[in-house]
Amino acid sequence: MRSRIGGAASGVALAAMLAMGCGTAVGAGVGAASGAAIGAGTGYGAGKGALIGTGVGAAAGAIYDIYQVNRKNQESE
Repeated sequence: MRSRIGGAASGVALAAMLAMGCGTAVGAGVGAASGAAIGAGTGYGAGKGALIGTGVGAAAGAIYDIYQVNRKNQESE
């Protein structure tokens, strides 16, 4: 029962972040999907590829968000 509630809460939180356009969450999702595909295609393993892709995608999304915020701040000055 507890894992069901935790899973549902995680799903709702992820959906909310995606709806708001959070670059970190979007990057993590795209990274996980592409990492799984690349890992499966190369024989490395879809699970390991998804984990690595999630980390790389989340980092890229966070960097993109920071860049966008800084750019908007410079335009408003």
